[in-house]
Amino acid sequence: MKQFIFNILPIFILVFNSCASKEDIYYLQDAESNSVGNIVYNSTFIQPNDILKITVESSDIRASMPYNRTSSGSMQQGIEMMKLDGYLVDLKNTINFPVLGPISTLNFTTTVLAEYIRTKLVDGGHLSDPSVVVRLINAKFTILGEVNVPGTYNFTEQNISILQAIGYAGDLTINGNRDDILVTREVNGIRQVSRINLTSSDFMKSAYYFIKPNDLIIVNPNNPKIKSAGFVGSVGTVATVLSIAISLTILITR
Repeated sequence: MKQFIFNILPIFILVFNSCASKEDIYYLQDAESNSVGNIVYNSTFIQPNDILKITVESSDIRASMPYNRTSSGSMQQGIEMMKLDGYLVDLKNTINFPVLGPISTLNFTTTVLAEYIRTKLVDGGHLSDPSVVVRLINAKFTILGEVNVPGTYNFTEQNISILQAIGYAGDLTINGNRDDILVTREVNGIRQVSRINLTSSDFMKSAYYFIKPNDLIIVNPNNPKIKSAGFVGSVGTVATVLSIAISLTILITR
């Protein structure tokens, strides 16, 4: 019996060391005491392989028609159909716009590009009072690791937070490491990497609070998951094995 207890003691130690506390699981634990300040919305620079929907309108409908690839009813189409009508930004950060020809999008946001096209149309005498709207229609992010539904997700909003992105993936699993979320981002051909702690509200003040198109979010497993991965698989399984072993020992020693 003593030998048996000696043999299972390391298992008990492993089980208790693998337990996670609420400090490892709760989000935004200091939210009530730590003011996060005003929300700052950021515009995203247009990148190669982006697909842009550009709509030009004016009081003279016929005059604006050459600058639109589809009819006015195209907004009712699905997003995939809209992509076919959009402008693909090539590897040189250029689009080929009707009448105006090649236009560089380098260091442009969608808002800046819309104003640039509007100015070109007016200064070139093409339209007198155009309204130009530019939207990115293939924005996406990828989230991997300890989330319920990992994968690549599309979004149409101009700004979504990392918490919303995690919501797309069905939230973190109980085994997700909440204080070390890895985010990789490409800006003008340069890869940036940041780590975010979701248990503190400090990340809400950072440049990574809002995700950008093509961001990669990686949720690594927490320590309890790592410790149990190479052993039996879960605390529940360990408890079952221990229960059976103790029952058998009691029967044998009687």
